[in-house]
Parts: sequence; C-alpha cells; structure tokens
Amino acid sequence: MTSHRTTRTPRVRLLAAALALATSAGLSGCSLLDRGGEPVEAQPTASPTEKLYDSQFTRDGTFQSHISVDGASGIDFVYTLYPTKSTPRTNEWYARGSKFFSFTFQAYDLDRAIRAPFATKRKVYLDRIKVASRTITAGGGKPQQPYRLDAEARDVTFDPQPLSTTYGMLITSPKGAFELRNQKIKGTSKDTRGIELMFTATVSIQESPGSSRFIQRTVKQTVPIAIFESDEKTDRAKIPVNAN
Repeated sequence: MTSHRTTRTPRVRLLAAALALATSAGLSGCSLLDRGGEPVEAQPTASPTEKLYDSQFTRDGTFQSHISVDGASGIDFVYTLYPTKSTPRTNEWYARGSKFFSFTFQAYDLDRAIRAPFATKRKVYLDRIKVASRTITAGGGKPQQPYRLDAEARDVTFDPQPLSTTYGMLITSPKGAFELRNQKIKGTSKDTRGIELMFTATVSIQESPGSSRFIQRTVKQTVPIAIFESDEKTDRAKIPVNAN
C-alpha cells in the first residue's frame, strides 16, 4: 500500500498558526459560536469565593446528608436541616438580624426492609449532640460563632419522653429520631458572606439485632449557608398566632 504524506508550505503553516491563535482567543473571550453558528455567551468560571459559599441549604431551602461510618456497614445516618416559618426565605438571609432553622438526626438500618419488624433492626442510640459554627467574611476577619450547641440529646430533643437507655436516646427509624426546632443563629458583622454549621453526634451502634454489644462512633457533618450582602436585617415572617 502506498501512503501519501502532505507537506505544508510555509504559507499554509502560517495560516494554520493564525487560525489556532484566533480559536484560542475566541474560547477565552466573552462569546463563542454554537453548532448552528449563532453567538452564545461563554459561561464565566466561578471564582474560589463563589464556590466556597455554594450551599444546598440556601439553594434548595433544605439540606440532607447520608453518612456511613467505619464499623457500622449498612447503617445510614441522616442529618436534615430546613429554615423555620420565622425566616423561611433563605435567599434573604442577611448578616444582620437573627435567622432560624430546625434539624433532625436519625439512623436507618439499610440491611433490613423498611417494613421489617423493628426487633430485627440494629438499634442506634444518640448520646451527645454538638454544633459549632463559624462565619466567613469578605475581609477575612476573625470568625464569629453565631450558633452553638453542646447537650445530652435526650435532654433537648423535641420529644419530651424519648426512648432511652444508658447509651442515650433511640434514633433508629421508625421508632426514634432526634429533633430540634427554631434554633437561632445570631446576627453577625455586615461583611459576613457565609456561615458554616459543624455537627458532631456521639452514637452507640448495636453490632447485630438483639446483641448486647455496641460500638461507639462520632458522626460529623458541615453545612455551609450563604449570607447575602445587605444593609437590611433578615426579616422575620409575620406568622399567625394559631399557626402550627
């Protein structure tokens, strides 16, 4: 078989180089050509600051995470956070003024069917719940701590009579869950652009259904919250007196 090799003339090479340079400039400019030949705006690259404050809680109005821990295969730990009726609009959470949220924490034994008898599921008990916080400011100033919690779970959970043992309160679904409502995030300095809530739960996990042996673990989760720049205070919604 005969192969054919094309030799470029200096003029052709010069045109090719010019075309490559023009293409590179077009890609880094403010517009591109789509497949139909129409100009379209190039998507700007997010700066590190913009990425830092990307928040599921702010964007969706809720946050939920599914966490597994070493030594407890098949146990799904779920943190869920949502704003309360007091300050429901997360896109209007400003530095000044208080902001309110609620959260739950629960464990699911995924090795068993949802409707399997509860006695066949591994029990998980929550002993202590801690939440720290810190602000992220535009000027990089010293972080503030607008929210803090450090308590025995059964003493502060919404249920006044949670199922409890020496290990703490039961949080295995569907019989148990930890819940706190209307938690207050205090106002911060006007240059605040983000708040991070850092959760730590100390739990005891049954090694197998019906076993008397438990392993202790900590379950951690950080939740970023965007704070929008404004001279205004975060508005508290006007809630009817008889609202649930």
